[in-house]
Amino acid sequence: MESSHRRGAMRGYLYVLPALAVYVVFAVLPALHTAYLSLFDWDGVTLGSWVGLDNYREVFRNPVLLRSLVNALALVVFFSFVPILTGLLTTALLSRYRRPGMGVYRVLFMLPQIVPLVAVGVTWRWLYGDDGLVNEALRAVGLDGITRAWLGDFGTALIAVGLVGTWVLSGLCTMLFLSGVHKVDPSLYEAARLDGAGPVREFVSVTLPQLRGELAIALTVTMVAALASFDIVYVTTNGGPGEQTTVPGLLVYRLAFSDGDVGLASALGVVLSCLILGLVYVVNRLSRSET
Repeated sequence: MESSHRRGAMRGYLYVLPALAVYVVFAVLPALHTAYLSLFDWDGVTLGSWVGLDNYREVFRNPVLLRSLVNALALVVFFSFVPILTGLLTTALLSRYRRPGMGVYRVLFMLPQIVPLVAVGVTWRWLYGDDGLVNEALRAVGLDGITRAWLGDFGTALIAVGLVGTWVLSGLCTMLFLSGVHKVDPSLYEAARLDGAGPVREFVSVTLPQLRGELAIALTVTMVAALASFDIVYVTTNGGPGEQTTVPGLLVYRLAFSDGDVGLASALGVVLSCLILGLVYVVNRLSRSET
C-alpha cells in the first residue's frame, strides 16, 4: 500500500516537472543571477569589480532611488486601494440591483485589461494635455482657472499617473468581486433580510466576509502592479517633471541600459522584489488568519 502511494506521488511529481523546469530556468535562475550581479560594479560590457553590499547602501543613500521607492508606495493608493473600493462599490450596486445586459458591463469593465498599457498611456497623455479632453471639459463648465498640463505639473503629475492606474485596475477588481458574489449562498441573504438588514448592512455582514479570498487576490495583484509599474509611467511622463513620477522599474531600466550601471540596477531590482514579496506575504498571512 505504501509503495503504491509512493509511486502515485512520484507520478504526480513527473507531471509537475516540466512546468517546474520552465519556472526554474526563466524565473529562479535569472533572479539568482540578478542578485549575484548586484554585488558587482559592472557596466554590462567590461569586466566587473566586486563591491559587496555597496550597491545596496547606495540604494538607501541615494535620494533619487529613495524617492522612487516612495513614489511606488504612493501609487499603491491609486493602483490598489482606490480600485478595490471602487470595485466593492460597483459590486454592491450591481449585485443588489441586477439589470439586463450584465455581459456588456463585464466587457466594459475588462476593456482596460485588454488594451495594451502602452496604448493606455498614449491615450491618457493626450487626455491630460493642454488641449486634451480633461481640460476641455473643465473649460466647458467654467473651470478654466484649474486647467493645467496635468502630467507636467509638479503638484499633480503623480496623482494624474495614479488615476490612470485606477482606471486600468478598477475593472479587474470589479470582475473578481462579481465572480465571488455568485458563490455566496442565497440563504445567507434571506436570513439577513429576515433579521431586518438593509442593503448596506447586508453587504457588510454577508457579502464582504464571503469575498475575503477575492480581496486578497485583488490586493496582491494591484500592489504588484503598483510597485512594479513601468509601462504607464514611461509612456506618460518618463519619470518627470523632475523626479516626481520616477518609480523603481523606470530607474532599473535607466541604470542598466542608459547609465551602464548594471550592478546598482540589479540591487534596486532586488530591493524592489523583496519589498513586493514582503507585502504579498503580509497580505496572504492576514487573509489566512481571518479564515
